[in-house]
Amino acid sequence: MFAKMKPTAFALLAATIAAPALADEVNLYSYRQPELLKPLTDAFTAETGINVNVAYLEKGMIERLTAEGTRSPADLVLTVDIARLAAVVDAGLTQPVDSAALSANVPAAFHDPDGHWWGLSTRARVVYASKERVKPGDVTTYEDLADPKWKGRICTRSGTHAYNVALTAAVLHHLGEDGARAWLEGVKANLARKPQGNDRAQVKAIWAGECDIAIGNTYYMGEMLKDSEQKEWADSVNIVFPVFEGGGAHVNISGVAMTKAAPHRENALKMMEFLTSPQAQEIYAHANFEYPIAPGTEPDALVKGWGSFTPDSVNLMELAKLRPAALKLIEEVDFDG
Repeated sequence: MFAKMKPTAFALLAATIAAPALADEVNLYSYRQPELLKPLTDAFTAETGINVNVAYLEKGMIERLTAEGTRSPADLVLTVDIARLAAVVDAGLTQPVDSAALSANVPAAFHDPDGHWWGLSTRARVVYASKERVKPGDVTTYEDLADPKWKGRICTRSGTHAYNVALTAAVLHHLGEDGARAWLEGVKANLARKPQGNDRAQVKAIWAGECDIAIGNTYYMGEMLKDSEQKEWADSVNIVFPVFEGGGAHVNISGVAMTKAAPHRENALKMMEFLTSPQAQEIYAHANFEYPIAPGTEPDALVKGWGSFTPDSVNLMELAKLRPAALKLIEEVDFDG
């Protein structure tokens, strides 16, 4: 269902197709929650006068765009996780965009080398560590997670979840197939319990004493600190930014791409350039507890308080290509078994 951000919002696909295109609008398909996007769309409209119509999709974006074909009303897609961005590109549903503003705002590691998608914010895959039972410096690298000293002390969600598949793809990039297999086997041997729950559930398990460290995304800390029940869980852990030996911290991304059919291409480009601008990225980062990527931008004060890190320099599209091999390794070692 389409959510109206402005009075001219397109509500039904049939009506949109039948109606003439309006020059003062841009149409966006998004997996992100309305409350995260509204500050951005309001700011864009205030600056440009262009109305933003948003269709919030929980799933099926590729299927929908494919079914609509060249008659699709969508100008842009905005989603999280490199796997989803790469899948839209691989399905032939996007077009390359070449823009000096985009290139200036988005570092090379955070956009498609061919210009099909552009990053907006990042989240790091970090270690949540018990304040009581883990000393500073006990874990500094992702490789450390396979050290037998952590036997019976690690919690994580399913190894086949998209977040952990992405991390394993990064391990595969850095350590090769044999190294990644040994790493997965080592981490599995160190688990305190069978992989289960979401990232927040891992922090709760540390608070409850079921494990000492867990793997999770940074932004969950911000969300837990806002929740009266979960704040106690969050207060029981420190965030540790591990790195790969010879590399940086693993990050994933939210990003935007222009659809192949884009009926309002000029407006869509203006919105892409706005979304990657320092102004918009700081608005977005404040709403979602993620890290802006435009040069000179700062994260939200709460996020900044967790510490700084150096992102891994590998282009995320390279990691997207490794995801099938990473998933195969996860299944071969029966990580969730």
